[in-house]
Amino acid sequence: MKIPTNSLSRLARVALAFVLIPLSSLALSAQEQEKADAPVINKLIINFTGLSNVNEEVARANMSLREGELYDAVTVDRDIRSLYRSNLFEYIEARIAPAGEGKIDVIFDIRPKFRISAIIFEGNNKLSNSKLKREAPIVVNQVLNEPRVKGAAEDLQELYLKKGFSQARVDYQIDRSPVTGFATVTFKIREGRKFKVGQVNFVGNENVKKRKLKKKMETKKWSFLSVFTGSGRYDQDKFEDDLEMLKDVYREEGYLDIDIDPAKVQFSYPRENRMRIDINVGEGKQYKIGNIEFVGNETYEDSVLRLMLRALPGATYRPERLDEDVERLEDFYGQFGYMETRIRMERVPNVETGDIDIQYVVYESEKFQVESVDIEGNTKTKSVVVLRELALTPGSTFDSVRMEASRMRLDNTRYFEDTNVTPQSTNIPGRKDVRVTFREGRTGNFSFGAGFSSLEKGVFFIELTQSNFDVFNWRGAFQGDGQKFRLKAQLGGRSSSIVLAFEEPWLFERRLAFGFQVFNQSTDYDGLTYDTDVKGFEVSLRKRLIELIEGKLAYSQTKTEYSFAGSDQLDPNDPDYEEKLAQLEGQNRRLAESNGHISRMNLLLIRDTRDRIINSHRGMRLELDLHYGGDFLGGDFDFYKVETRNAFYLPLSERFTQTVEFLVRAGIVDEFDENPDKELPWNERFFLGGPNTLRGFEFREVGPKEFGFIYENGQGTPPVAIGGKTYGMFGAEYSFGITDDFRIAAFYDGGFVNKAAGDFSLTRDKVFLYEENGHPVFGNPIYTGQSRSGWNDNYGVGIRMSMMGTPLRLDYALPISTDGDPANGGNDEGGQFNFTFGGRF
Repeated sequence: MKIPTNSLSRLARVALAFVLIPLSSLALSAQEQEKADAPVINKLIINFTGLSNVNEEVARANMSLREGELYDAVTVDRDIRSLYRSNLFEYIEARIAPAGEGKIDVIFDIRPKFRISAIIFEGNNKLSNSKLKREAPIVVNQVLNEPRVKGAAEDLQELYLKKGFSQARVDYQIDRSPVTGFATVTFKIREGRKFKVGQVNFVGNENVKKRKLKKKMETKKWSFLSVFTGSGRYDQDKFEDDLEMLKDVYREEGYLDIDIDPAKVQFSYPRENRMRIDINVGEGKQYKIGNIEFVGNETYEDSVLRLMLRALPGATYRPERLDEDVERLEDFYGQFGYMETRIRMERVPNVETGDIDIQYVVYESEKFQVESVDIEGNTKTKSVVVLRELALTPGSTFDSVRMEASRMRLDNTRYFEDTNVTPQSTNIPGRKDVRVTFREGRTGNFSFGAGFSSLEKGVFFIELTQSNFDVFNWRGAFQGDGQKFRLKAQLGGRSSSIVLAFEEPWLFERRLAFGFQVFNQSTDYDGLTYDTDVKGFEVSLRKRLIELIEGKLAYSQTKTEYSFAGSDQLDPNDPDYEEKLAQLEGQNRRLAESNGHISRMNLLLIRDTRDRIINSHRGMRLELDLHYGGDFLGGDFDFYKVETRNAFYLPLSERFTQTVEFLVRAGIVDEFDENPDKELPWNERFFLGGPNTLRGFEFREVGPKEFGFIYENGQGTPPVAIGGKTYGMFGAEYSFGITDDFRIAAFYDGGFVNKAAGDFSLTRDKVFLYEENGHPVFGNPIYTGQSRSGWNDNYGVGIRMSMMGTPLRLDYALPISTDGDPANGGNDEGGQFNFTFGGRF
């Protein structure tokens, strides 16, 4: 009869149980008998050997044995381990001694570790004791640990190296007292001199220029700018990073076997307080890209994918460019919905050609479409404000490129922070949700303050802005619909203004912005000669037309009133009273002709590619501004105005973010008819001079002039600026950054203003209203002026900084070409200091 295998196993387990159960019982009985025979602990004695810097209570606190309990060898062993773990003792031994019938004494012989009683620094003259103590990871009364003391000495030496003491050495000495159990730690410091980097040289760099290598290093040669930047000092950590950076530079040039050994770097000191660094470079071979093939691609053929590559066969092997090609291939798949496609680049050395063949392994995914959009984090902003910024909609192909563009659009609104746009899996094959998460940012701002500028003098302002405004949401503090609101009032020494502005960026849920503003401004920039009061409104439509070109179409109406000086401001007893009165009346007549309403249409075209609005480093901003004012629009003046304002920013070097800025401006304005009662309004004319145009001249002092007079003896009154109908201006400014918020600039400005429309002559033209054969005839008197300003220019230096987020410019400029002495109607007032807020453009 056959017995099943599982029956045999069951029988074996039963038999084994009958054997083990009796044995277990016997073992338990033996343990119980042994415990019953264990002696009682009579005394627990702590015997310190040699030192006495630890109390007995501290030792007992780390032990579980107690007098009167039964002795247990396992507990004794556990207590010994516990005492060692306290890190207070370096030697522990336990022994027992008879103490009568059934009793024993348990004796622990313990030798405590030394403790630190004092930390002394010797030889430190440049760094204080307190600074060194903060850097050293040991403190007084701490258990002495020699490896830790050694580590502290290394940390101190590293601190000195970071501070530029390249020859610093730090050793340590420990003085132990067996009597007290304490030790004194002394750090012996030899600081050496603090060397400045005088020269950085390269040896063996035959194919990469040293200028390119130095540009990538943080370790720089000492220069006068080092006072501001902190560069020019040797820093061990930075230098080690520099060596790795140099290797990356060579790898990007195809030298994959580059060898820059830190041990071969040589330091020498050819001059007092100067360090020379010689870096030995082993370039090795430059590798080229060999054959390129694709594996695993079924959706697109090799020829299509090759179009995405920038690194082609025969080109230098550059790892960064190859990584960019991998991203470009994944983006190519992603923009057509294959967003989970991944590309792995493998390099295969070609022994025959010596090149490196590239194989792109493609792991294609299925094609996805957008199922729905989930928005999280909008506690005050309406969902529609978020949805209209997204480039992905339900039912569309899930384009990874558009997904990233959507995130950038949301960031550009400046409504949100920590913005993320990510795909989310669904239960539907080939479908993914778009998940948008963010944190509501601060969009409203209330500010007030006071300032000063060379143009405005003293200024007090109060301003309320809200970039995520909702005109109908009074319950939510008028927030959440993405509208723009601004209310600003300013009171200054030379001007006062109030502005109320509103813009709806999505009119009728289309990418069309509608805005309006009302304003009232009073100025008296020309001293006691006249004051102006301008009030009005503007309505506008703004839309992005093609690519980066934005258009704004506006209608505005303004009313301008000039309050000019009367004859009561003149002294009747002045010998020149009649002539001054004639000059004043002539100027007042011109101002009176400018009083009235201006109704105009305005088309502004803008193309802006600057990397940032303030302290731009690269890019450009181009503006074409067209104005048409006519009485058929309800105004008192008929004129046209064409002006172009352009700025170009060219990066010179990433070091100190060196940039050159070029400004080019020009404009023409003229009447449509010759109505003598209504000439071109005064404030529509062009003037140059001041902090935003020609910085070496007083405000509005460059341009045509009239109403001057001279006597036969040469005495008289100089002409005054009347503005022109044509102007041109050029500016160049070089700047570099000391910090992100502090820059130094050197600049040149030049320009002209001419009286006649379309007159771009650079000739300076003095006009005498009474003359014969081109020469003045001295009579009673001769009225003078100037119809062409000629080329006026200046040069200077300046500082750019940021105060509480507001850009501040301080410039000092000296004129080069001028009209001459102000006493004779010129504009050469000498050096000009300009202090103003905001940018020039």
